[in-house]
Amino acid sequence: MKRIIYSFYIDIPKDELDIFDKNILKEGQQPINYATKNAFKENYLKLISCKEWYAEEIGVPFKLFEYDSDFIFYKDKLKGNYPYLTTYNIVNFYKIHLLYKLAQKYDEVLYLDFDVVPMKSENFFEKWDLSKGIAIKDNNAQVIAMDGVTERTQTIRSPTSKYYNAQALLLDSGHNPKHKVVNTGIIGASKKHLDQLAYFDNFSADLKRMSDVREYHDMYPEKIRNFFGWDNETLWGVKQVENNVPVQWLDNEWHYHFNAQNFIPSEVIMCHTINKKFDVVWRKYHA
Repeated sequence: MKRIIYSFYIDIPKDELDIFDKNILKEGQQPINYATKNAFKENYLKLISCKEWYAEEIGVPFKLFEYDSDFIFYKDKLKGNYPYLTTYNIVNFYKIHLLYKLAQKYDEVLYLDFDVVPMKSENFFEKWDLSKGIAIKDNNAQVIAMDGVTERTQTIRSPTSKYYNAQALLLDSGHNPKHKVVNTGIIGASKKHLDQLAYFDNFSADLKRMSDVREYHDMYPEKIRNFFGWDNETLWGVKQVENNVPVQWLDNEWHYHFNAQNFIPSEVIMCHTINKKFDVVWRKYHA
């Protein structure tokens, strides 16, 4: 069984950062993208070494992808074909592209976002039998009911926005709109199930559908549709339902969202540092 762990770090130029959170920023507050860019630079070496340590502990190779000629080619191609995509959109489609590329060579692949820190050496591949389905986390607990949505309760990247966006796409294609919005910060998958997901099959048509539901879907009020976009997680959730892909839902031990709270439970194995408070993570990590 050939396995690999990979991550990637794309330092998006400052003039290409989209200020997606302007609707929720308070006066004088720094946009999230600026803070993220700085946090990644400051913690660059530690974020690589912790993943290398984990891969070595479980006996699996680790590969880091960065802003190289392959990414530039991919970015220019997508930007040329779909000029409305932001660099952030393209970066997140690129990580799925890499997942498929590695699955051509390896039987099982584990992807970790750059801000994911393995806290323990438990073997992911021994815990999660990837022959049973893709291992991924759902974010439905963070979805706000439609009546509670306002212009300041979410951004275009929030689980709420992605949930209703995927729901609109599923209704549009005649599928049951019941689904789980995913977080692609940690993904374990085999080639078999990635082929079944068929993520990039009909990619152009899928992006057009995403544009269409944003403009024309009359089921949703503007306060919902205004936050529809071209997001990798929205499309993943849709393809998962449309192609009836088997899924294993990661629990909080294997994908812990370190966000609003300021603590990390002792049982956490994979910490997804959404709030970028790496100082807290490193204290726990070294302890």
